[in-house]
Amino acid sequence: MRWLDHREAMPASLRGAVVALGNFDGFHLGHQAVAKEAIDWARAQGRPSIIATFDPHPVRFFKPEAAPFRLTTLEQRQELYLAAGATAMLVFHFDGALAGMTAEDFVTVLLAERLGVAGVVTGEDFTFGKGRGGNREVLETLGREAGIEARAVPPVMDDGNPVSSSRVRDALRAGDPAEAARLLTRPFAIRGVVQHGDKRGRTIGYPTANLSIESYLRPRYGVYAVTGKVLATGQVLKGAANIGVRPQFDPPKELLEPYFFDFSGDLYGQEIEVAFHHFLRGEAKFSSLEELIAQMDRDCAEAKRLLA
Repeated sequence: MRWLDHREAMPASLRGAVVALGNFDGFHLGHQAVAKEAIDWARAQGRPSIIATFDPHPVRFFKPEAAPFRLTTLEQRQELYLAAGATAMLVFHFDGALAGMTAEDFVTVLLAERLGVAGVVTGEDFTFGKGRGGNREVLETLGREAGIEARAVPPVMDDGNPVSSSRVRDALRAGDPAEAARLLTRPFAIRGVVQHGDKRGRTIGYPTANLSIESYLRPRYGVYAVTGKVLATGQVLKGAANIGVRPQFDPPKELLEPYFFDFSGDLYGQEIEVAFHHFLRGEAKFSSLEELIAQMDRDCAEAKRLLA
């Protein structure tokens, strides 16, 4: 799948594409509806279909101090967009130049001239351009003048409310990965390279694969039933994982630490993806190492039951 940069000229073979335009972090049910409209429209007209995203997220540009909130990396989004049937992913690199671009220039200079877009699909609440000067109606008007047809997709409603990234984040912060997975249509997953740690897990019979959480949203700290996927081989593993600051040990260090059942290989330096399925309990500090081990025994037994 092609990975395109908005600052570069569109390849000739992809000009005339239909673009699903939005941020699409998480690629939940609502995002999927916008993407499907673009892909179906493109296929009906024999055109390429492109799903766009912004990186960094505009919120990160305007509020760099904001707590981490990402649901997916660019690599994860590319795989999700490919699975949805898109021809390519277009990354709008959100910097000062893009933030200062007027709605008119965004449509006429960027979409029409540089990228050669034929059609655009957005959600009904999509805004763009300097000071959010562009919306659905502005896009339709400017698009007509520039030879771009624009369509808007209504929100996907669920229990009387639109599906949104905010709802997914709220569910994860509340320790409800099942609700997040329902809105995403797959479990929330953190991807990273396994690091060397202090190896305390080995001494208590629970060797873990340590991952940095980086810019991902922090789910509720605690222990989860998880699955892991080794990206190089496709191997899928079941396990239990702690995410948090490890209050049992000093100094506190924020990590995702999955322990995989019935696995004895070496994962150091490997990229893995850990998917969150069930919340088991919050983080806790125990009075002794023996008490911690006993609780971990119970955690793993419960995770095995839930993942069976």
